[in-house]
Amino acid sequence: MVEFETLKSEERKFGTNNFLEIARKLAKSENGENEFLQIARGYFAPDGSRRYKKSIAIPAGNEELKEFISEKIKEL
Repeated sequence: MVEFETLKSEERKFGTNNFLEIARKLAKSENGENEFLQIARGYFAPDGSRRYKKSIAIPAGNEELKEFISEKIKEL
């Protein structure tokens, strides 16, 4: 079984009911731990809870990949 722990999270609301969340998370299992960055898009349900639609995760320690993503987002 894998347990997830959110180490840090930033959220930005957009549109009428949507949000984008960028988080540093830790996945823990019997085989060890894995730290990753997750970018998720979601919306707020009528009861106020968050519902996630789509997400992407990248290894937290891969500086080259993080730099590539941030550069390309700025360029597009």
